[in-house]
Amino acid sequence: MFKEIITDVFFDLDHTLWDFEKNSALTFERILPEHDITVPLKKFLEVYVPANLVFWRMYREERITKAELRYQRLKSVFDRLEYQVSDRTINSIAEAYIDQLSSHTNLFPNAQEVLDYLKPNYQLHIITNGFQEIQEKKLRNAGIYTYFKQVIDSEMAGVKKPNPVIFNLALEKANVRPETSLMIGDSLEADILGAKAAGLHALHFNAHGEARHEHSPMIGELREIKTYL
Repeated sequence: MFKEIITDVFFDLDHTLWDFEKNSALTFERILPEHDITVPLKKFLEVYVPANLVFWRMYREERITKAELRYQRLKSVFDRLEYQVSDRTINSIAEAYIDQLSSHTNLFPNAQEVLDYLKPNYQLHIITNGFQEIQEKKLRNAGIYTYFKQVIDSEMAGVKKPNPVIFNLALEKANVRPETSLMIGDSLEADILGAKAAGLHALHFNAHGEARHEHSPMIGELREIKTYL
C-alpha cells in the first residue's frame, strides 16, 4: 500500500516498539519493595496502568507539568488503594522509576525483525513524547538505537504529539517531505491524527485493543508492517 511512495518511516517508541507496560511492571517489581511498599504488584498495576494513561493524556494536552505527571500518577494510585505513603517516599519512587525504567529492554514481538526488514530500503526515525533523558537510553539498552537516523522528542520540539510542530521538526531534520513519510504508532490521537494533520501517511499499531476506525490502516502485530512496506 505504501511501498511505492514511502522513503522515510517514523516510529513512536513507547507502546509501539518498546514494550512499555512489561518494562514498567519489571521496574515496579524491583522498586516497590525497595521502598517498603507491601501492595501486591498485580493490584498496584491494575490501578496504575489506566491511571498512567490518563495522566499522560493530561501531560500531552499541556494540562500538567512533567513533575506533576511523575508525582500525581503515583499519588493517585496510592490514594485509590487507600495505602498511606508520604510525599517524600512518592518522590523517591518516582525518581527511582525514571532511573531504572530504561534498564529493561523488552521490545514488542518481532520489533527487531521488522527493523531489519525496513532498514535497507527506508530511512527510519523516532518521534516520541517520552522524556528526553531516558528515551535514548531505552533505544541504546534495547540494542536498536543505530537503526534510526533521527530521534525527535517532545522536549526537543517544545510541544508534544499531536501538535504539528513536532512532526514538522521531524520532517525538517530528516530532510523529507510529508507525502513520502509514514508514521507508525499506538495512539490514535497523538500518532495517527497528529501525523495526518501534518500531511504524513499513518499506520496504527493497535497495542490497546481499540475499535477499528477509518483514519488509517490498523495492525495488531508489528510483523504486519511487511504487508504495507
